[in-house]
Amino acid sequence: MARLASRRTRAPRSTIDGPLLSVIVTSYRLDRLADIKELLDSLQTQTYTNLDVLFVGEGTRDLGREVAAYGRQRGLANLRVLFNDGPTGLAPARNLGIEHARGEIIAFLDDDAIALPDWAEETVKSFAADESVIGLTGPALPRWEGEAMEWFPTEFYWIISCSAWFDAEGVRTVRNAWGMNMAFRREAFDHCSFDERLGGNMGAADGSKLGLLGEDTLFSMRIRRETGRPIIYNPRVKVFHRVYAYRFKPRFVRRRAFWEGYTKAWLRKLHRQDGGLAADDLATEYRLLRRIALGFFPRVMVGFAREPRRSWRQLCLAIDALGHVALGYASASAGPLGRALCRRYGR
Repeated sequence: MARLASRRTRAPRSTIDGPLLSVIVTSYRLDRLADIKELLDSLQTQTYTNLDVLFVGEGTRDLGREVAAYGRQRGLANLRVLFNDGPTGLAPARNLGIEHARGEIIAFLDDDAIALPDWAEETVKSFAADESVIGLTGPALPRWEGEAMEWFPTEFYWIISCSAWFDAEGVRTVRNAWGMNMAFRREAFDHCSFDERLGGNMGAADGSKLGLLGEDTLFSMRIRRETGRPIIYNPRVKVFHRVYAYRFKPRFVRRRAFWEGYTKAWLRKLHRQDGGLAADDLATEYRLLRRIALGFFPRVMVGFAREPRRSWRQLCLAIDALGHVALGYASASAGPLGRALCRRYGR
């Protein structure tokens, strides 16, 4: 945590001029208020200051009132607070934020993320460096709730919405942006919005909000198809992402893995009518599976001699997660049984 604190000290202001960057944050949970305050603090200390910050609340108006009061207390003149009165969910809330955003670039952060001081500057620079780029994503580094959580294998960081599973160095094109840390040029939203069938609010500890994921994936693929322009990954556009202890519980892991698999199958079905995921679009997932089979499993087996408890825990996690991904994928084509499993896993 000391390393994090050192990064969050007030950084020198950048002298670069650039476009207005709108940052959209959504939340439906009052118990995330402390996280939201830390996120707002991190946006207040950015080296790039031409920001337009929109908070979209759902569920309870008390959350929006608390965020607005904190903004006044901290002197955040660029903060606006909205409330989603329509259908709830991550995609509808983000679409509402887009309607009110003023920036030439529109970025999205999770409510439990913290932007590094140069996050906004690096975002703007990434778009300025290549006019063809339509979208951008970057790393989400784990901010553990407890040091004991560091046993979690990087190949399964997708369960905790962190990015170490994506083994890449340097700027490169990617299939899709990741919703916890992504940005698009404003013209991207002239083509489509986030699909409101997706975005299951995975943060619900009790599983009550789980459902179809992948609103960021589908939006990214539609934008790439409509514009013919790339989305890039830039390792310098960094955020920290809070990892709570409940994300390590078997119930959360199984539900997250189930819906990850179900969503991938749903997106492949959509390909036949709307350009969702084709078989060759799953190359990222296939590479990760090869990495797990050829790297993770042998490493765990060797590790039993030195750290048997840690290795056993990792092995159990892997089998549980991969089994439920497969179950979710199969459920999308399993008719009444698949629908029963959807109810079982929290929809």
